Amino acid sequence: MVGAALALALAQRDFSVVLLEPRPPAMQWDAASFDLRVSALTRVSQNLLANIGVWDPMEADRVTAYRQMHVWDRAGLGEIHFDAADLGEPDLGHIVENRVIVRALWRALADTPADIRGGRRIREQSCAEEGIALTLDDGGKVHAGLLIGADGARSQVREAAGIESRREDYEQHAVVATVHAELGNRDTAWQRFMPQGPLALLPMQKDLFSIVWSTSPAEAERLLALSEESFNERLSECSERRLGRLSLRGERAVFPLALQHAGCYVLPGLALVGDAAHVIHPLAGQGVNLGFLDAGALVDALVDGRERGRAIGALTSLRTYERARKGHNTATQLAMDGFKHLFSNDSGALSLLRNFGLGAANRITPLKRLFERVALGQGVDLPSLSRLGRTAPVK
Repeated sequence: MVGAALALALAQRDFSVVLLEPRPPAMQWDAASFDLRVSALTRVSQNLLANIGVWDPMEADRVTAYRQMHVWDRAGLGEIHFDAADLGEPDLGHIVENRVIVRALWRALADTPADIRGGRRIREQSCAEEGIALTLDDGGKVHAGLLIGADGARSQVREAAGIESRREDYEQHAVVATVHAELGNRDTAWQRFMPQGPLALLPMQKDLFSIVWSTSPAEAERLLALSEESFNERLSECSERRLGRLSLRGERAVFPLALQHAGCYVLPGLALVGDAAHVIHPLAGQGVNLGFLDAGALVDALVDGRERGRAIGALTSLRTYERARKGHNTATQLAMDGFKHLFSNDSGALSLLRNFGLGAANRITPLKRLFERVALGQGVDLPSLSRLGRTAPVK
């Protein structure tokens, strides 16, 4: 998603773009099915997608706004509730299937001069400020001014460049599925903290949720192996039946969770964005939002560098991008890591602290408004594309 958005934004700004994608995405699917991977998009991510011309097609496809958020702890009375109406906002964000985002981006890319090469992998890469040289697995060659690695947590580009990354295994796996809620979803995102990890219920359409259930690896495998009826009962119980009975719609899947951060984002002729640079715990749904901010910041740095007559791979421009994003990404990672350790814990003292903190935050209006602004993706120096209405003509 991040790489395609960045490629589209650069192509629209008259950069010559080659997009290498080893696995071109599916562009058609059964309309009655749902993608197991979804993203909770903030307002600033919505702005970026609107400014590159893909938000309207996404809305015409399938997106779900959520107007409220409710978070509670499994022990005690600590709860906090957010409402977009308190901020004068129409919503707090949108839940969107990843495939919907990708399809809109790829359709838009087809209307640009971008050279899209599907089914291609990099076999060899050489990067320098004066240019990059790639050899592909089909023997093809690519020569360009800049290589951008947007190839995920296991980034081949990052590894080949020798950039080390710090990784911490959370010893948690996430179970994902689409479920039906007996009482509907109330346009609300729900999250309950439990000893082994949080259970998030992200609204999709009027009575469906996409769940992200973080728990121990052993428990995740057990949940995956349960019969559908037993899984439904366990899920309903863990949500305290606040939405009535929850029942599966389709398959379940599981994936491991970890924190990861590259030692640097840039080298001469090379930049990393999105999960190739940083991976975060999904408990606040910030992963792809941070990636879209990366994309916007890199566009700003490259446009500014071009206006100043610099080579596109010049380290001066690339470090401007790194300075704009690395500190914010680090702070967000640390905050989510702290929440993970605070809430996935059975300590009596921490339980008291959690419940006091949630209750206090719910009652102290300025603190609550701060959390709401963060949920909207505000509170940081935004790239041009992430601001409302900062559009540029599509080429």
